Amino acid sequence: MRSNRDIAQLGYVELYTPTFEESTRFFTDVLSMTPVETSGDSVCLRTWDDYERFSLRLTARREAGLGRIGVRAVDEAALRRRVEEIEATGLGKGWVDGQPGRGATYAFADPDGHDWEMYFESERFLAPETSRPALKNQAQRRPSHGIGVRRLDHVNFLAADVEANRDFVVPVLGAMPTEQVQLDSGSIAALWMTFSNKGYDVVYTNDWTGSTGRLHHVAFAVDQREDILRGADTFLEHGVFIETGPHKHAIQQTFFLYVWEPGGNRVEIVNAGARLVLTPDWELITWTEAERSKGQAWGLKTIESFHTHGTPPVSEP
Repeated sequence: MRSNRDIAQLGYVELYTPTFEESTRFFTDVLSMTPVETSGDSVCLRTWDDYERFSLRLTARREAGLGRIGVRAVDEAALRRRVEEIEATGLGKGWVDGQPGRGATYAFADPDGHDWEMYFESERFLAPETSRPALKNQAQRRPSHGIGVRRLDHVNFLAADVEANRDFVVPVLGAMPTEQVQLDSGSIAALWMTFSNKGYDVVYTNDWTGSTGRLHHVAFAVDQREDILRGADTFLEHGVFIETGPHKHAIQQTFFLYVWEPGGNRVEIVNAGARLVLTPDWELITWTEAERSKGQAWGLKTIESFHTHGTPPVSEP
């Protein structure tokens, strides 16, 4: 059971890319995201059903990787409560200028060194006439090109110590663990956690290289499985490297497709109608090493690169 409900959602993710123009075309032409602001070496992009201004910030860097992620508090009081808890751990970095469309923002790190930000004040997106939807309860007109990702779904961190990060994100940020993988040794190799009623918003997975602060993947949701199947053809036509899928995960039961965007970051496309956690007394589901060795839900074996590829790249052990 979650210890608090002070965080409402995963708001945005920043990705670094060494191929800025090619990566921008991937997210705009292939995933159908809309650029809303360009500043220096960064561009902010939105999916068609974001209520905030953007959910992805793409920044030019020498190496691919994760810049920062932002989570939105449920209100100003919740933001202040979480900041006090974070500062008590010594992982706080202080108040910083907010991202475009965001107000007061507090920066901190998890035990593995991933950069986080938390905010409450947020500017709602108002679609221009050219992309205004017919239905007023939708943020933006659905794009007529590409795959048409609907929203940012989750981020999967690579971590040197999954349990250390769990012991921060659960009590300090109030996430609820929903599923985990436990090795025969007793250690936790992967953990799925939610701030909302989704099955998961953030995931921590063992980094086999022993490195810290790396990214496994960022996921965007589409409406249904058929969108993912069509998406596979779209990736094929655009020359995007398909790593694995389409298939169905055993854990969380999401239908998935993994690709590498031009900069090297892994991106997952999932179905938005995946399982929800509606019970307040959810019991954590544990998968054994033997159960995970069977592969995905329909028997697809987990490919080797899923355990070795992450960004920024490091030498494999």
